[in-house]
Amino acid sequence: MATKTVKCPNCSAENTGLENYCRNCGSLLTNAYENQQMQRSGSGSGQVPGADKKVVAGICGILLGGLGIHKFILGYTNEGVIMLVVQIVGWFLCGIPSLVISVIGLIEGIMYLTKSDEEFVQTYVVGRKPWF
Repeated sequence: MATKTVKCPNCSAENTGLENYCRNCGSLLTNAYENQQMQRSGSGSGQVPGADKKVVAGICGILLGGLGIHKFILGYTNEGVIMLVVQIVGWFLCGIPSLVISVIGLIEGIMYLTKSDEEFVQTYVVGRKPWF
């Protein structure tokens, strides 16, 4: 049985499918491997692994963007805390920081929903792009 190789989403180094992290840069490979398996098979449930968070994160970004809930859903804890703190502090500063952070959440929610499942997973799950 041949060992399947997986390209790292960050550095493009070749890794075996048995590893969870890239030997070269240390990036997580599990989602990349699952994504490649789904693309090779061309079948399955028809949904790219990780795309199940897209709709929930997008709607939360649009409705509750200033609270950073969409960031927590995607696993971006630090960014979620930043948004939450800015939102709360903004309430005491005439609401301007809260308005700005809410607009950022709205834009991110729309961006999540307008991307295809594959783009969403590649950008926000595999690529771990935390802002815009």
